[in-house]
Amino acid sequence: MLHLAGQDPAAGGRSPVRGRKGPRRALLGLLGPAFVAAIAYVDPGNVAANLTAGAQFGYLLVWVLVVANVVAVLVQYQSAKLGIVTGRSLPELLGERLRPGWRRAFWVQAEIVAAATDLAEVVGGAVALYLLFGLPLPLGAVVVGGISMALLAMQSRNRQRPFELVIMGLLAIITVGFLAGLFISPPDASGVLSGLVPGFRGPDTVLLAASMLGATVMPHAIYVHSALSRDRHRPDRHRHVPQHAVERLVRATRWDVIAALAVAGIVNIGMLLLAASTLGGVEGTDSIEGAHAAISASLGPVVGVVFAVGLLASGLASTSVGCYAGGTIMEGLLKIRIPLMLRRLLTLVPAVVLLAVGFDPTWALVLSQVVLSFGIPFVLVPLVVLTSSTPLMGGFVDRLPLRIASVVSVLLVVALNLALLWFTFTGAAGR
Repeated sequence: MLHLAGQDPAAGGRSPVRGRKGPRRALLGLLGPAFVAAIAYVDPGNVAANLTAGAQFGYLLVWVLVVANVVAVLVQYQSAKLGIVTGRSLPELLGERLRPGWRRAFWVQAEIVAAATDLAEVVGGAVALYLLFGLPLPLGAVVVGGISMALLAMQSRNRQRPFELVIMGLLAIITVGFLAGLFISPPDASGVLSGLVPGFRGPDTVLLAASMLGATVMPHAIYVHSALSRDRHRPDRHRHVPQHAVERLVRATRWDVIAALAVAGIVNIGMLLLAASTLGGVEGTDSIEGAHAAISASLGPVVGVVFAVGLLASGLASTSVGCYAGGTIMEGLLKIRIPLMLRRLLTLVPAVVLLAVGFDPTWALVLSQVVLSFGIPFVLVPLVVLTSSTPLMGGFVDRLPLRIASVVSVLLVVALNLALLWFTFTGAAGR
């Protein structure tokens, strides 16, 4: 029988849902994996996109973040459910179904996406250390990599619950850091309401909307969520799990995803609202450093420091999760497992080199989002196909309404990311 999260084997294998702690406390014991995956939705790439949207176009694109969060809830729930029901991660299932040549090719594109994500997150953390302490960017990248290695070491010792709690703590810091300014400079209520109505204002806003949605629905978060749920709830994936236990886990996962993505969505929208209320018309806010300077000038140095701390927490948490995702992808597709510490060292090198040669950090973030857009169809389409497979999912197969919503979401994300690529490489956004 499966030992559910929070279950005490010495207590006779009592389920946390039916134990003496009561259903509410038992449910809390099952939360966690989605909060780790949700870190991808508040990484430095999202910070850059949301601040730019608010500073340049005010409240116009609030609706984009709302739509992006709905799509995120859908795909992360499907990924987590896949891991719980099958006892295997999405990369593992793909590795079993693809021929060797296609499997290796699939791994290459997934690995490039994971590396691009990790680069952006290390760069974002390095920028935060520069803002807080004036550390040179290459040294800041090394520091971020070192701290993330400590976090990964915790997870590598099969201590997933402490790892989840640390990441959730960093998410709390991110939330405070990015929302604190709203209490000093609250947004205009009518402007927020008008921003909920879908609309654009020229090709620049189409490009920015595509970037915001593309940066939100991130491939590595979908790959890793299936592994996080599997490792947390199905540590012995070969052992039979009673139907009622799986139902309980899937139900708890639904609440886990909703709660985690609600926090991430509030943070993202809050960043846009903060930029709209304080940075509108201010010169030099097209970079994180410029936005930080403008926030400090408008709201005071304390808010500026809190914002930079939130950015640092974002970089530290997201790069740890990104590195873990890369290991999950390699293990599932190639059946090769290298120590996460070694992987951390290898993926840290590109970020340090780029910053050492003077590459613009904000531009590095932008390019990383373009690379990510290539990987989105390769993860969303297989996810929808697998969760719609009755032989694989049994009674937990996606129902028709969920299938329709999934297909619409895939088409929306792919279309907007194609628009992002088109505008980026043709300069159709007025550049």
